[in-house]
Amino acid sequence: MLKKRHLAVFCGKIGLIRALPQKYTMKREDDMKNLSMMTDFYQLSMMQGYLENGVHNDQVVFDLFFRKNPFNNSFTIVAGVESLIEYVNNLHFTDEDLAYLKSVGFDEPFLKEMKAFRFTGDIWGVPEGTIMFPHEPVVRVKSSIFEAQLIESALLNIINFQSLIATKAARICTAAQGDPVFEFGLRRAQAADAAIYGARAAYIGGCVATSNVLAGKMFDIPVVGTHAHSWVQKFETELESFKAYARSYPENCLLLVDTYNTVESGVPNAIKVFRDLRDTGFKPRGIRIDSGDLAYLSKVARQKLDDAGFPDTIIVASSDLDEDTIDALKIQGAKISHWGVGTNLITSSNWPALGGVYKLVAAEEQGQLVPKIKISDNPEKITNPGVKKITRIYDESGLFALADLVMLEDETIDETEPLTIFHPIYTWKTKTFRRYSLRELLEPYYLQGKLVYERRTAQDVRSTVRNELDSLWPEYKRMQRPQLYKVDLSQKLWDLKHNMMKGVRSKPE
Repeated sequence: MLKKRHLAVFCGKIGLIRALPQKYTMKREDDMKNLSMMTDFYQLSMMQGYLENGVHNDQVVFDLFFRKNPFNNSFTIVAGVESLIEYVNNLHFTDEDLAYLKSVGFDEPFLKEMKAFRFTGDIWGVPEGTIMFPHEPVVRVKSSIFEAQLIESALLNIINFQSLIATKAARICTAAQGDPVFEFGLRRAQAADAAIYGARAAYIGGCVATSNVLAGKMFDIPVVGTHAHSWVQKFETELESFKAYARSYPENCLLLVDTYNTVESGVPNAIKVFRDLRDTGFKPRGIRIDSGDLAYLSKVARQKLDDAGFPDTIIVASSDLDEDTIDALKIQGAKISHWGVGTNLITSSNWPALGGVYKLVAAEEQGQLVPKIKISDNPEKITNPGVKKITRIYDESGLFALADLVMLEDETIDETEPLTIFHPIYTWKTKTFRRYSLRELLEPYYLQGKLVYERRTAQDVRSTVRNELDSLWPEYKRMQRPQLYKVDLSQKLWDLKHNMMKGVRSKPE
């Protein structure tokens, strides 16, 4: 007798898997691992040095930003803010941590400071899910040098990885042209945390579900899955395995058809089982193809399913997919309605890291914050000095983003006047806006060590990403050679930067 099952199987109009009936949320501080020791050794060495030199309480400002968009994309989706908050909320050093630090050479005055360590500074950043561009402050830290130095490595680890995966997911979903994309990367991720937080980032970036059950539980993400080739191999025949699966999941029967021969046995056997299901009052979901020429096989399978009277069944494809393969399959007219993407998404195989950096832009001198700059023979590595904010310029309706202006914190714009911006390198290239609207992007996460940021669920952030993508013209979202978005410096910031560059270079060695 056929049984009804509702747990973790394909269902619904687009073939999603239901989330578990009871909603779970990850416990916040209590369950989060203490990552205070997740820092580079030289951060601690510098902190001890600051303490010994009596400057550990001096105030500084650091910017976290990236210099290049990944995948030759025109934008990057910022992800990982929730993890950043979990990390900062749990900053403290246990007796075991202090014993280890003592064993590797740190002295008692430093260990005493670390025992009492808590973050008491300010952190500003963009809302998670915001689209950002190179050289814009994504996160700004203002605190003592002692505190700011400790958190550098962890903040970069968190924001770099999750932003990379969210951006990769957005590219894959763009290539899929609105078809549902599932994140299947658990078994290929580089360790458990990458699998869990990568699944969340992929969902934020546009994937509709994940195969990772723990990520589903922690972040209330829909979970997906049917059966593996091992299910088919376990039974004496492929047909028997399909019948057994249909008996267990008659309402959500989706069959993997490429274990032996997709065209000659897999699809025909699936059709036999689908007919039996239909005769007993159930509607089959579809098939999955995990190997072979996906364009050809999906076309043949679609024809066979349609001819057999199952035009509403879905065809899910997996098999080492990425945005380029999906784009090519779309061009070839593949009859695939859903996409399962694993390795190339969760590992970002063609772009292994987002090159986010964390640079000092202001430091206390005689009680005042003074702008700081890093000079380099590589122009891209010259930093923008001072405490800054980012203003996004929209059209008059506020729907479409036109350009970003990086400004000093105390600057203002009179929206009743025309606004002219210029390219920070090719300064003769200008653009004047006469009817426009503005939005400042940075908002506080922490003020004087107190969390003031409104926590957002993965679903909330996913909605932010959709709105952000909708605000970009199609030219910026092209898969290949997209139009570059304008990011300019205010006149005041440009002048400060170039005067400081001249001043540093004119000093005798």
